[in-house]
Amino acid sequence: MGEDRAANSSADAEQLAQRYRSLVEHTPDGICVHEDGVIVYVNRATVRLLAANDADEVIGQPLTRFVHPDSVPSMVERIGTLETEGAASNPTEMTLLGVDGRTVQVETVSVRTPWFDRLAYQVVIHDLTAQRAAEAAQRKAEQHFTTVVSQLEEGVVVIDRNGRIESANPAAILIFGADSRTGDLTGSTIDELPLVLLDANAKPLPTSRHPIARTLATGATITGYVFGVDREDGQRRWLSGSSRLLNPSDPDSSAVSSFADITEFRASRRQLEYQATHDSLTGLANRSLILSQLAGALTDSEDLPISTVLFIDLDDFKAINDTLGHAIGDTVLQIVAQRLQRALRAEDLVGRLGGDEFLVLLSGTPQLVDLDALVERVRAKMSEPIIARGHRIEVSASIGVTALSSGEHRTPEAVLHDADLAMYRAKTMVHRDDALGPSRMPNSTHAS
Repeated sequence: MGEDRAANSSADAEQLAQRYRSLVEHTPDGICVHEDGVIVYVNRATVRLLAANDADEVIGQPLTRFVHPDSVPSMVERIGTLETEGAASNPTEMTLLGVDGRTVQVETVSVRTPWFDRLAYQVVIHDLTAQRAAEAAQRKAEQHFTTVVSQLEEGVVVIDRNGRIESANPAAILIFGADSRTGDLTGSTIDELPLVLLDANAKPLPTSRHPIARTLATGATITGYVFGVDREDGQRRWLSGSSRLLNPSDPDSSAVSSFADITEFRASRRQLEYQATHDSLTGLANRSLILSQLAGALTDSEDLPISTVLFIDLDDFKAINDTLGHAIGDTVLQIVAQRLQRALRAEDLVGRLGGDEFLVLLSGTPQLVDLDALVERVRAKMSEPIIARGHRIEVSASIGVTALSSGEHRTPEAVLHDADLAMYRAKTMVHRDDALGPSRMPNSTHAS
């Protein structure tokens, strides 16, 4: 019976050894055993790693035959510390040499282990080729990304969860107006930058209300917002920006803000808007804008922001153009426009309908006596002599007045028509009084 137990135990040990050998042979990592500096065993992965045809090409060879000379000293030092059974070295990177002379980057762990009836060194070899290739590819991608971002005209800033700048491309530094002292923005918060943030209406914008703060707080992607920066050099730049998480799958991800400088575009657009709504000769509101303002006021019939409309026409202006030329006529119109603006309040709107016709929208609710005094002041101001290119020119104007009332039902065109009729009545009175003699009434009338 004792012999049976011994036989069973021996069979079990052999079965276990066979399993171990099978595991070692088929593991993806290389396994090598060396004794006294000579290789006594290699598994299939090691054969492939060293580009050998079979194990016999490696077994019996000196270990140093397959280790790069630069890695030999540290390897000898490591295995020299493994004196007792089971002692193991820390994972260490080193370079091996294949039978074809090519180098292979590996990570190894050496273990002092029994080999038959003596101690040898078993080495587990992990091939780093794929990892190094992946790392190289990542470095190349990062370098490519960095190169592309650094060449962009669009500013790009990465901000961490604490609001600190992790990176900023050259365009961002240029847009922010950073100088040689502050050129490296890394580690700074936005509050520490030499600039003041503005919202789209040019009001101070706290960093807590900047869209990138919302992105960091909620993970939301925000695009197409406009903000401004007042720089240390006194320049104001307007930017169109977007912000998103750098890695949406990471709850601790930093955010990236990209922004384009739209200062010139914004200025050009405002210039175009101004040109579309203002008279190019006088700078006054043009017919389109002033009628639009009148229409807007008439829609608020309960609380009219405009109380009175004045229609102003220069008397005999055609004679100035015919006798002195259009250049002097234009100068007269420009001076008249300036005088109109000075004679009225800042809240009143003056516009040029075309030719020598002007329209004034008076705000508030002036009393009739105040209105008559205002009209007389405008008429008197405009009748002051004008000196243009050596010519003394006297200009008079006929003024038609129409008042607006709460519950106003007229259209802008109807109001303009009534004011025009009132102006013509005023002009008719002037011509009639001129025919009667020197005594004449002020050339302004009110529309009923």
